[in-house]
Amino acid sequence: MKLLARIIFWITGWKAQGGMPDGVKKAVLIAIPHTSNWDLLYARAAFYLMDIPVKFTIKKEVMVGPLGWLIKALGGISIDRKRLPGKRKLTYTESMIQMLKESDELVIMVTPEGTRKHAPKWKSGFYHIALGAEVPILVGYLDYKNKIAGIGPCLYPNGEMNAQIEELMAFGRTVEGKYPDQGIR
Repeated sequence: MKLLARIIFWITGWKAQGGMPDGVKKAVLIAIPHTSNWDLLYARAAFYLMDIPVKFTIKKEVMVGPLGWLIKALGGISIDRKRLPGKRKLTYTESMIQMLKESDELVIMVTPEGTRKHAPKWKSGFYHIALGAEVPILVGYLDYKNKIAGIGPCLYPNGEMNAQIEELMAFGRTVEGKYPDQGIR
């Protein structure tokens, strides 16, 4: 896959920049800005080139047959919102927190906008996941203007969610998505 990623970046003129911060083995990686279906191709290729073993979550019902095998090969992991004995079903956020807590090494990619269209406000699930699992938030970005895919700030959640999300969004405003009018403002 790394060779295929090199070929994709060579043909398209993209460059990968940065990598995992030293000592970080588990994290929530937010992929910004998310304005196009092409984002997954470039982000996935970049993470192969940067040796970041990023995973993304998907409902377990989708992970069947040939499509499931392909998704798993690209880094997809299924979310099983299992019901704990005598308790309610876990939420998506709780399932991801549990996954991170039970793993020695895991980087989960999330798109905080939750859509490819302009989202004036980000969904906060990624922040709650990182805070609950006691892991940092890494910023993975795609700058289509400069054709650079990279890793930006590493932020440790401290409970000041609104201020910290604004800090992450401020960085996001410095990079341009494929469709700039749909990006972070």
